[in-house]
Amino acid sequence: MKFLLRPTARQAGALAACLEDHRQLYNAALEHRRTAYRQAGATVRYSDQSAELKEIRKADQEGQGRWSAGSQQQTLRRLDKAFTAFFRRVKAGGRPGYPRFKGKGRFDNVEWPARKNGACWDSQPHERTTRLYLLGIGHVRVHQHRPVRGVVKTISVKREGPRWFAILACDEVPAEPLPATGAIVGVDVGVASLVTTSDGEHVANPRHLRSSADRLAVAQRDLARCTRGSNRRRKAVRRVAEWKAKIRRQRLDTAHKTALGLVRAHDVIVHERLRIAEMTRSASGSREDPGRNVAQKTGLNRSILDAGWGVLLTVLAYKAESAGRELIAVNPRNTSRTCSACGYCAAGNRVSQAVFQCMACGHAAHADINAAINILRAGLALRDAVDAA
Repeated sequence: MKFLLRPTARQAGALAACLEDHRQLYNAALEHRRTAYRQAGATVRYSDQSAELKEIRKADQEGQGRWSAGSQQQTLRRLDKAFTAFFRRVKAGGRPGYPRFKGKGRFDNVEWPARKNGACWDSQPHERTTRLYLLGIGHVRVHQHRPVRGVVKTISVKREGPRWFAILACDEVPAEPLPATGAIVGVDVGVASLVTTSDGEHVANPRHLRSSADRLAVAQRDLARCTRGSNRRRKAVRRVAEWKAKIRRQRLDTAHKTALGLVRAHDVIVHERLRIAEMTRSASGSREDPGRNVAQKTGLNRSILDAGWGVLLTVLAYKAESAGRELIAVNPRNTSRTCSACGYCAAGNRVSQAVFQCMACGHAAHADINAAINILRAGLALRDAVDAA
């Protein structure tokens, strides 16, 4: 759950200082690991660095010592997770992505365990407004637009441009099952239409990035002309960040509304299991082996990311679970090439982006609706196979 914070000017300064100190702690811990391995071949773990935290806090009372030890342990765990993911990618033979130092502006959130004395949600419940207590910062006013369900486990504070947000992770959240409708649906996501269902419904793709592209380009052009370190450049950076944050909020709002409509109307929802990272991989290639149709692939990648398929499917998953709906993910292979009437599969069946016409039986339909019907059938077949086993 995410809530807007309304800190005072003093509290906003303290939050910024908190982020900066945690960034320096993260970078120092990363350098510690790098140096130990380079000089002695030793592996430093989270437990080793957490044990040294007490001495660090004692030696720097005015800096690291003024913040919660629980939040600093969470920052060290964050680094440990980065190394765990790095070694996992190495073993899998993927691109390792060694953990990097965090520059200013690249470290925008700090996490507190809610069950220790470093943070307390609703710290002054007798007042009309909810307040979040953070050690070293004080009681920060919260714009709580909806009730908190479950038991608060962790509290994160995140900076997004000039705004500050509190993000709560809760346990024991009660489910809110919806009444059964008896309806089932297959869902095909796309660029022309964000969602097309097997029932023939289309949800338009708002294309938030494209609608704001001109104004974002102006802001980025102004930023490129500014001198590094100047006040004017800081203001330009803030304007670019505000535009990007607005686009991100619009995309998330669309995902919530679309997912909620699907969950309310259907008991079983079948969708494609998409590998978006692979679908949006660059086509530029290398200097020796340049890619083909680079400009077209770049435009397609931008359109896919602007549609926000990953956000939509993530939101749909947790809304379906909370509502007691069944969500099935299927392999999307050949769903857009197969005729939903006779089952004939060929690349030539897809006449254009919107038109499907079977080369065997002559069946004609909207291409996305035909794909959604195939997705639904594949999901029902998968469910029957699981039940039979």
